[in-house]
This record gives sequence, structure tokens and C-alpha cells, in this order.
Amino acid sequence: MKTIETTGRTVEEAVEAGMAALGVEDKAEIEYEVLEESNRGFLGLLGGRPARVKVWVKETPLVKVCRLLEEIMEKMGVSGELEIEELGEYIQINITGKDLGILIGRRGRTLDALQYLVNLAANKGTRERERIILDVCSYRKRRAETLKNLARRLCQRVRRQRRSVVLEPMTPQERRVIHLAVQEERGVVSYSEGVEPFRKVIIAPKND
Repeated sequence: MKTIETTGRTVEEAVEAGMAALGVEDKAEIEYEVLEESNRGFLGLLGGRPARVKVWVKETPLVKVCRLLEEIMEKMGVSGELEIEELGEYIQINITGKDLGILIGRRGRTLDALQYLVNLAANKGTRERERIILDVCSYRKRRAETLKNLARRLCQRVRRQRRSVVLEPMTPQERRVIHLAVQEERGVVSYSEGVEPFRKVIIAPKND
């Protein structure tokens, strides 16, 4: 976050000087701290002291998230590039690079924890809610394909054996992938049971 110190005859002038130096025209885009009030001196003529302020550009939720991710990667001893897509209802951030498995963790648990953290950071102190979907080397996309294939195989088993199957506990996002895949299959239904984080999907024969 770039900050500069500027001076002026008044606080307002010092702030305007800071905005000009930062290349910002709208005061709503900056924040500032008054370091020293102006003093006009004796009879307003001698010994006057200018106002001194520290000025910086407000961080958008996305900027805060990117800075947090870079700090986390540095502390974990890895480096990667952030690919950002704004997709209307949410922002997709995909971290690419080599040897980033540590950011994913077993079955994506570390990735889910990081996604929770970046959403907290994005929405701290703001009224409008931002939804961030975090991915690493397109892990979530590959995981979704794996789950779809699993759902199809299990649907075949349920139809053949006419018995329900219970899947392992999954995140809400993963359960949704399973439910959507089951909806495309004939003769079977799916539903969830249990309490987070142990909630599971059950695939059962449809009672015609």
C-alpha cells in the first residue's frame, strides 16, 4: 500500500496535494491521517507551520485479498501467479505455479481454509458482500470432474443393486456437484444428511 506525506497551508490543501501526487481525483478513493495541524504563527504572519498529512489510496476488497494471498504464499515458502476473473456474482482467483500442493492440502482442506480467510478479508469493514472462489492450479475444476464421474458410477450401482450408497463427508460445494450430477441420471435421487463438517450425500433408488 503506497503512502505519501504532503504539506499545505491547510489540511485540505495538504490532502489535495497528496491526491495529485497519487493521481487520484475523487476524494472518496483515498484515506488520510493528519500528522500535524497548520499554525498561522504570530498575527498570521510569522512562524507559520504548514499542515502535514499522510495520504493513501483506499484498498478495494480485491486488492486486500491479493495482498493477503501474497503474504501467505511468502510465509509458506511458495510463489505463484494470481489469475483473476470477475464473473458477476463472484470473483474467481486461480493461483498458478509449481509445487503448490501445500496450498491445496489433503482433499482440498487447506484450500477451503484459505478461501474462508480471503472471504473474511474481502468483506471486513464493507457493506457490500464480495464472494471469492479461490482455486490452485484449477484443482477445484479437476476435483469436480472426479466427483461427477464418481456420482455416475455410483448411480449405476444403485440402479443395479437397488440399494442406497452413502458417500464420505464433503464440503457444501462438493455435495452440490454430486447432487447436480445425480439429477442427470434416471432412476435415482440424492439427498444430504448429517451436520457440518460431517454432512454426507446419500444416493438412493427412486421410488416410481
